[in-house]
Amino acid sequence: MDLTETETADRPDSYKVTADELRQFIERYERLEAEKKDIADQQKEVMAEAKSRGYDTKVMRKVIALRKREPDDIAEEEAVLEMYKEALGMR
Repeated sequence: MDLTETETADRPDSYKVTADELRQFIERYERLEAEKKDIADQQKEVMAEAKSRGYDTKVMRKVIALRKREPDDIAEEEAVLEMYKEALGMR
């Protein structure tokens, strides 16, 4: 979509985009995406290695998620879970 000279001239300087700056933002984002993919691949490798050593990776993922949470939140959730299980006769 090309802008005419009048449309470009009507824009304040703060809205003018330089190709170099835009390219830098896009390239930085793309590099971060590549790094994120590399990290995800490394995480998969760690879990594969743990699984090959006999660890339950499903449980490991739950432990990792728990470590990110506040102890009070975990305790509250566990108390509610126990209450629900007891109400359903699952104890």
